[in-house]
Amino acid sequence: MDNNKSNLLNRIRNSDVYFSFKKSPTAIISSIILAIIFFCSFFVELVVPYNPFDPSSLSLMEAFTPPSWTENGLSKFILGTDGQGRDMLSTILYGSRISLIVGFSAIIFSLVLGVGLGLTAGYFGGKYEMFVMRLTDVQLTVPSILMALLVDGIARGIISREMHDEMAIYVLIFAIGISEWPQFARVSRAATLVEKNKDYVSASTIIGVSNLVVMFKHILPNIMRPILVIGTIGLALAILAEATLSFLGVGVPPTTPSLGTLIRLGNDFLFSGEWWITFFPAIFLVLLAFSINLLGDWMRDTLNPKLN
Repeated sequence: MDNNKSNLLNRIRNSDVYFSFKKSPTAIISSIILAIIFFCSFFVELVVPYNPFDPSSLSLMEAFTPPSWTENGLSKFILGTDGQGRDMLSTILYGSRISLIVGFSAIIFSLVLGVGLGLTAGYFGGKYEMFVMRLTDVQLTVPSILMALLVDGIARGIISREMHDEMAIYVLIFAIGISEWPQFARVSRAATLVEKNKDYVSASTIIGVSNLVVMFKHILPNIMRPILVIGTIGLALAILAEATLSFLGVGVPPTTPSLGTLIRLGNDFLFSGEWWITFFPAIFLVLLAFSINLLGDWMRDTLNPKLN
């Protein structure tokens, strides 16, 4: 077991990807920022001393407290408090966890759906391929945010308001995921068209290997590089889509705030002097999306042999 781990570590250290990562300050810095954000978001109880969703720990007397380095600021509230007396740093980290969960879940859903359709369309071809590609073209003509709004509107019309609040996160994940799958379908279909004409696919078919095994065991691993690049960049887009929908009031309910909800709630106080309520969640969202995009750009340059 130890030898296997040692061999795996040696293979990683000697790989072109690791060498490229070491030589890229952008990739290193963005990875460090993302690691810190992920750790602080998913282990927020260990990082901050306040639970902004515990009513017993809140005091309206401490509402609208400015950041600690400004006049009238308190040292225990580094980024100040909001209108309910909640610590902004704690609220942002709790909210970012919701945004990350929605973003990851939505992009995984769209990846599975898009790659499944694109892989099968490229492998089988014919009328099925034509149908999938025309469906993809039609959806690409509709902006993702409008498609997400449409799905959310349909969900609100079908289920009751109380049930919608309980299922808001799941509806949001489905709405964002169903609007992002065409990119994965187009890329996976194009890569499959290239791979299925190679000798190893022909050899597998000749010896009687089933189509499912050929597609998902042989072709799929060889087309994952461009898909991973799109998935990384798509994660940032999914997080921004969640923030946009929540800002518009059609995302998660205010009782389960995400970064978009925090920005929307803070926007009401922006011109009354409490600028920090919307400023810090917005900066955190920009930093998160920008770091993911930089890492995605590095992955695209590294994993695409035509750019090396």
